[in-house]
Amino acid sequence: MESIKAKFTLDGKVAVITGASKGIGEAIAFALAEAGAKVVVSSRKQEAVDEVAKEFRAKGFTALPVAAHAGSTADLERLVGRTVEEFGRIDILVNNAAANPVFGPMTKCSDEAFDKIMNVNVKGPFELGKLVHPIMAKNGGGSVINISSVGGLSPEPGLGIYSVSKSALVMLTKVMAEEWGKDKIRANAICPGLIKTKFSQAIWDNDQHLSYMLGSVPLERIGTPEEVAALALFLASDAGAYCTGGVYTVDGGHTI
Repeated sequence: MESIKAKFTLDGKVAVITGASKGIGEAIAFALAEAGAKVVVSSRKQEAVDEVAKEFRAKGFTALPVAAHAGSTADLERLVGRTVEEFGRIDILVNNAAANPVFGPMTKCSDEAFDKIMNVNVKGPFELGKLVHPIMAKNGGGSVINISSVGGLSPEPGLGIYSVSKSALVMLTKVMAEEWGKDKIRANAICPGLIKTKFSQAIWDNDQHLSYMLGSVPLERIGTPEEVAALALFLASDAGAYCTGGVYTVDGGHTI
C-alpha cells in the first residue's frame, strides 16, 4: 500500500497561482511549494510577486514571479508562455485572483464595475483554463483549482454581483471537469467563508461586524489562509486523484 504521505508530494510538478502576492493565493503557493512543486506566483504588480518569490527562494523553494492581470487575455497568454519557457510544463492551475470594486445593492453597480468583476472572476479563469488545457493534456493530465466563495452558493449581503460571478465560477468548474475528464484533467472549486485576509479586513477588523458574521459560523471563529491552502494541496496532489467537479467549502460551517 502506498504511503499516504507520498500521495501529497508534488515533486516534479509545476503550479501556476494567480492572485498569489498575498492572502489565500500566497498561502496556497507556499503550501504547494513546500510539497515540492515549482511555483509561478502571479499578480498584477511585478514588485509584489518579486517579493513573494524572494521569500520563497530564501526557504529553498523554486519560484518564478510573473506579473499578469487576470482580466487581460494578453497578460494570461504571456503568463503561460513564460511558465512553459522556464519549466516546460504546467500541472496545476489555481485561479485565485478576484475583484470586487463595489459594495452595496445590485442596483448601484455600474456597468464598468460589473464588467471588471466578470472579467477577472469569470473570464480570467475561463481564458487561463483554455490556455493550460492543451499543455496539461499533452503531459497526461493536471489539476485546476478555482477559488470561488460561499457567496457563490448563497448571496452575500452587499456583494450581489460578486456572488453572481462566484456562482458562475462554480459552474465553469463543473463544465471543465465534465469536458476535460477524458484528458485526465481534474477541476474543483473551493468556496472560502470568512477568512482573515486583507480582502475581508473591513469585516474582521470591526468587532461589531465580526460578531454578527460569526453568529452564523458554528466553529465561532474566522478562518485562516493556511486552512484554505491545505484543501488546495489535497486537490492538487494525488491524494485528491479521484476528486473532480467538486465544490468544497472552507467556512467553519457557515453554509450548513
